[in-house]
Amino acid sequence: MSRMSVRTFLVTAKKQLRQALKDNGHASFVIGNESADLDSVTCALVYGYLQSSRPEERRANRLLIPVTNIPAADLTLRPELTALLEHAGIKPSELITLDDLGKLPLPLSSTSWTLVDHNALQGSLSEHYSSSVTAVIDHHDDEQKVSSESNPRVIEKAGSCSSLVAHYCRETWDAIASASSSVGAALGQSSDGVVDDAAYTSTWDAQVAKLALGSILIDTHNLTDESKVTDHDRKAVRYLEARINASPKFGKDYDRKAFFEELNAAKTHLDGLSLEDILRKDYKQWSEGELTLGISSVVKPVEYLQDKAESDFVQSLVTFAKERKLQLYAVMTSYTTESGGFARQLLLLSLDHEKSSDAAQSFAETCTDELQLQDGKLDSLSVAGEGVEKIPWMRLWDQKNVGASRKRVGPLLREAMR
Repeated sequence: MSRMSVRTFLVTAKKQLRQALKDNGHASFVIGNESADLDSVTCALVYGYLQSSRPEERRANRLLIPVTNIPAADLTLRPELTALLEHAGIKPSELITLDDLGKLPLPLSSTSWTLVDHNALQGSLSEHYSSSVTAVIDHHDDEQKVSSESNPRVIEKAGSCSSLVAHYCRETWDAIASASSSVGAALGQSSDGVVDDAAYTSTWDAQVAKLALGSILIDTHNLTDESKVTDHDRKAVRYLEARINASPKFGKDYDRKAFFEELNAAKTHLDGLSLEDILRKDYKQWSEGELTLGISSVVKPVEYLQDKAESDFVQSLVTFAKERKLQLYAVMTSYTTESGGFARQLLLLSLDHEKSSDAAQSFAETCTDELQLQDGKLDSLSVAGEGVEKIPWMRLWDQKNVGASRKRVGPLLREAMR
């Protein structure tokens, strides 16, 4: 089998998944974390596409199926994803989501799972498939849930997991691109078909490079966030931009700043979303013993969220948390101030559970210095009134350590829960 575009790969992978489910066959998956942010989605796409494009996989017609770790309905909450996918000729509806998997356990004889942008499955997938994880590439703290014999087992610090994926796949990608360019004549005439012509494949390589690059630029704020940027990110950007510039179609018009600004504008445009939509747009949760923690990451300040609330703001947060059976719930905001600076806030609630309030208090006492937490204006939040439940414990902080994202705050909260 010759090479295919990333869009054709997705269509083919979805068909192969349906057939495997029907035949009680085997399937290999690559899946990002349950927040399904840009990095998670594109890591799965890029890794699945490049690994499936290796000659031995193509000859055997084996595909590594990339799964976006949310229901299909939640794709509409991610305008930045839609904007980035357009650069690769992909529609959101063509992604493979949890809906395509169906009910768990899957009617498959066997599965294997590669994790990208996380190193421990969560929720129902964890219950059924944690023992089937065979590979991981991630940039979060190592939770020691994946076997040391997994291959690859790459868990390193980077601003974006896409940088680690690009680095790991570089040798494979170079070999695939070299083989395509040496073939010469096209085996087909469709710009989205299955061919081995360099003119087409350089375009496809540029599309895949843009998927990875977009995530890196968003995660590192165009390589300007020194608290996040590593050499992995800088090297990945150079490599991916070389892939883009090698394409006659994409190279001539590529501009990094314009590309970043397009995606960032889409990411921060939340006006069409409800408060609940915003809270679940970039959401992750974990369990530690009998406590469950959820964290929503939001690119607007708390005041913006208050204005979004159709009823009492705090009650809306409580309802959101209770629907997910949480004992601890945090909202982390990150946004650009009117003066052009970068700011963070952290809002933490404990819900009707003595241990969760103890955990919240422990977090406040032990992490204030590291995170440089300063008390915010809680009196601006409605905490009492008709129809509003009493909150056992709630704090709002201005987080002056703006380099500490959920990747750091999440583990700190989980440690306090233990």
